Amino acid sequence: MRRLLAALLLASSMSAQSASLQTISDAAVRSSLTRFAPEKLKPEEIALTLVDLRDSAKPEWASVRGGEMIYPASVIKVFYLAATHRWMEDGHLTDTPEVRRAMKDMIVDSSNDATHYLIDLLTGTTSGPELPEAEIRGWFDKRNAVTRHFTHLGYTGVYAHKKPWGDGPYGRESQAIRLFEPKRNMLTTDDTARLLVEIVNGKSVTPARSREMLELMKRDPAAPTADPDDQAKFSGPGLPAGTRLWSKAGWTSQTRHDAIYVELPGGARFVLVTFTVGHASNREILRHVAAEVSRAMAAR
Repeated sequence: MRRLLAALLLASSMSAQSASLQTISDAAVRSSLTRFAPEKLKPEEIALTLVDLRDSAKPEWASVRGGEMIYPASVIKVFYLAATHRWMEDGHLTDTPEVRRAMKDMIVDSSNDATHYLIDLLTGTTSGPELPEAEIRGWFDKRNAVTRHFTHLGYTGVYAHKKPWGDGPYGRESQAIRLFEPKRNMLTTDDTARLLVEIVNGKSVTPARSREMLELMKRDPAAPTADPDDQAKFSGPGLPAGTRLWSKAGWTSQTRHDAIYVELPGGARFVLVTFTVGHASNREILRHVAAEVSRAMAAR
């Protein structure tokens, strides 16, 4: 945690760890463990990071297991989004309508296909047949471009080198999984919260690009939908009426995560990142955490 705090301070994303926010975070996790004890929710199956942005110049933060490396599912797509904007800003990637379409589909609809296209552009790699050993090592080194980018920025818990799949992976994608560690993308809730804070505060790449990223994450928690896994419905139903929400959710057969930025009707503004493992079919855990944190933040 000290290493993470040093990185956060270096990047000027957050100012201080807060005892009162730690109390709120601990209480939200403790309440969840009690509420979902019948479902056997365990302490090692939930991680949470909370950042108070009421004073955006001096964000305060706290976390519970915030430095634990966890498979992030589609939450990793926010990191690919930020990398795409960085590459375009630096002239390494041309801003085209097709790139814009892919970014939109990746974040708004969580499209894996769109993500594959952007990863190819970001890393200069493509999927395909297995490669000889010397070639696969070179291929994987290139595929780690996004990981190296965030490491250079001081992030300590970001591994972004895999494509998200439905039925796959195959060929050189599965070959790389067999040969190299870590075998999957990995994130911490602390690093995920840091990126969200930077986007919200206009510090990810440029203020204009940060606004464009945030716009893609805008959700309407009150909008009717027949899809129980609509991204607005992960944490959204736990938020009070009138709340404004921006988010990126992720889920697999084993994980259910949400990374949200919230503006409550009373003026409270915060980032909340919650990862859960082993309870993917339980839609209420994230909502319960959001409700507990919202009530506490509104009263803070």
